[in-house]
Amino acid sequence: MRLFARSGGRGSSKAGLFLLRKHLKFVALCLVAGLALWWFGRGMDWDRAWEAMRRADWPLVALAVSVVCATCLIRALRWKTLLRPLAPDASLREAFAATCVGFSAIFLLGRAGEVVRPAFLPLRDRAVKPGAAFVTIALERICDTAFVVLLFAANLLFVRLPGVDEASFAQVRNAGLLMFAATVLGLGALYWFGRRAEGVTAWAEARAVRLPRFLRKAGGLVVGLLGQLGRTLAVLAGGRALVVTAGWTAALWASITLANMFVLRAFGLGVGPSETVFVLGWSLIGSVVPTPGAGAGTYHAATAFGLTHYLSYPAGDVQPAVIILHLVVFGSPLLFGLYYFVRSGFSVARLRELIAAEEAEAQAEGRAASAHEGTGETAGAARAANA
Repeated sequence: MRLFARSGGRGSSKAGLFLLRKHLKFVALCLVAGLALWWFGRGMDWDRAWEAMRRADWPLVALAVSVVCATCLIRALRWKTLLRPLAPDASLREAFAATCVGFSAIFLLGRAGEVVRPAFLPLRDRAVKPGAAFVTIALERICDTAFVVLLFAANLLFVRLPGVDEASFAQVRNAGLLMFAATVLGLGALYWFGRRAEGVTAWAEARAVRLPRFLRKAGGLVVGLLGQLGRTLAVLAGGRALVVTAGWTAALWASITLANMFVLRAFGLGVGPSETVFVLGWSLIGSVVPTPGAGAGTYHAATAFGLTHYLSYPAGDVQPAVIILHLVVFGSPLLFGLYYFVRSGFSVARLRELIAAEEAEAQAEGRAASAHEGTGETAGAARAANA
């Protein structure tokens, strides 16, 4: 009884420390967001900003909102393509609902909301297991990162930056080329894994069964995720699925670039596609910081820096445009997301049940493989003894 009380006390203490760390991290991120927003808005002429918003081309902003909402459908179509090897009966409607809910969570909670999207789909669609949803979202992030880096680096060959001299621009271009090379190497590594996924997974599985008992559960889960990732990559490496995924990714980022350009032009910033791609690169750098509100503050500061420092637009014209741009890019799916979330009956307990069932299935497969291996070894020894 004492031992139970002590272990319970230790467990509750650990849970308390975990919650404290989460709360402190949230407070720190809020401070970062506040500091970035202060830097972004320092010296801002609010009368001029309100006047700029009054004179903005709001029909063009509304068109940008429509384009951003359409990107949720494009993401759902691409997600369904990635899920096909693992969940061939996955529903496009439920993938769209999960996408809207996920991006609404990112807008409200920051990057911490990214887990909502893959967690939401298995609760709505029984054809999709949690592991498949999380693996394909990770692969989707790889596709997006690779495409954006390649696009940004290629764009540096064409973009003209009036706000910098040739030496400074050369440094930016060299950094872009370095990212280009790193991305190509990373894609090559994924292609290699996709071609040899079965062997790599078998190697990892053989070592997982030899782990200490308290690590076998985690090892089995990692092996299961590796297997799912390998099956998806194997299909992509096969040809047609890779072309379809690349096509949806290109359509997605063309739409995002178009929406950004519409908003900036609505505020009188005469950017073209090349300049928009360059500014989009800075926006994405700012949004990586996991502050609440989808990179609030850091997104604003980074986007404004790209427009003022490199493209020489006045800060007074840039600041109101960036405020609306952030709301359009991240807030457009919010109404769809709230609608689907309210109707979903989202349950964390149900998600835990699904994950536990998948872990049990992975452990059963691991035990079966281990037993099969042991049977093979026994049969081989018997043959050797008879010989």
